[in-house]
Amino acid sequence: MRSDEVRLAAAAERLRVSGVTRVESYAWRDLDDPDAGGSELHADQIFRRWTAAGIDVDHRTSTAEHARSFERNGYLVTQRGGRLDVFARVIGRQLVRRRPADTATIEIWNGVPWFGPIWARRRRVVWMHHVHREMWDDALPGPLSAVGRWLETRFAPLWYRSSTFATLSESSAAEIRRLGIPPEHLHVIPPGVDERYTPDPGRRSATPAAVVVGRLAPVKRQRLALEALAEARTAHPELTVEMIGSGPERQAVESWVSANEAADWVRLRGHVTDDELLDAYRRAWLVVSASHAEGWGMSLTEGGACGTPAVATDIAGHRGAVVDGETGVLVADDRLGPAIADLLGDTDRRELLGAAAVDHARSLSWTAVAARHLELLADAVS
Repeated sequence: MRSDEVRLAAAAERLRVSGVTRVESYAWRDLDDPDAGGSELHADQIFRRWTAAGIDVDHRTSTAEHARSFERNGYLVTQRGGRLDVFARVIGRQLVRRRPADTATIEIWNGVPWFGPIWARRRRVVWMHHVHREMWDDALPGPLSAVGRWLETRFAPLWYRSSTFATLSESSAAEIRRLGIPPEHLHVIPPGVDERYTPDPGRRSATPAAVVVGRLAPVKRQRLALEALAEARTAHPELTVEMIGSGPERQAVESWVSANEAADWVRLRGHVTDDELLDAYRRAWLVVSASHAEGWGMSLTEGGACGTPAVATDIAGHRGAVVDGETGVLVADDRLGPAIADLLGDTDRRELLGAAAVDHARSLSWTAVAARHLELLADAVS
């Protein structure tokens, strides 16, 4: 048994000795939601390992269709309530029911909190991947976005100052501390990288190529990425781009491709299989992200594990996923195009960054991540 597996088993035993054999998790979206992203993948990777270690997990989320419960990767998924009313449903139910003594809680705070301190004062950990701030403008119209921002940054933190928090990066932790969460209650646990992501230099494209991976949504700013890549093509006219992912911005991205006559160099691939994603990372010379809010740039670390360095916006969630100047380059929005062009034209530097990115990714294991989160929950329980 590997050391991270031993650590996970020991954390599970600690939890059982404390009288907890079951975990309830509350998240806005589930992995099979059309808009699912890194947060949903993060929960699945951890819960499947907790279940394998003998902890029962019930993952409670909203649904865009009918209510249902089913098993995924060993844990129970319960989908009930719509995108907006799921919070009121959960909070109302929790206020009137008696919480089982053998149950601990994971509260995944994705913009709107579940107000766990009211109904689960003990045996609870909050996962908060990043502060949404500007994302509220993308999600809701003016007055409502202001309410959402106030709820997240002003009102809700007043209830959470004695809660245990876990986040993905030091830069995200700094944002959360600015909400008033005490540093001693805040723990940084980076996400893992799946073992299937490995280099294969023989698959690298013979001509300049970039890949953009992520849900097609306003916060990801794929059109800004395309504008930067178009700028880089003035120096590298053979550059081609694969854009992987689906979501509400699909039509807007398609319109950009059409308006800019870019169909000969931009390929919109939508949702792809795991093997197809791996091949895309291995083919590319660069992974590009123009996102303006992330908990952790998962695509940047996955691409890095394949030896593909990143060029990305210099935001909280990208610092950590990319070690600036060592595994990739982080720049301001208006420097994306020149940075892409420079790195495409410098083979030696690109190879050095790619080798360092592989080493960086190898330090991350989903089993080790699951063990650290379970240890944190055991600490909160005890």
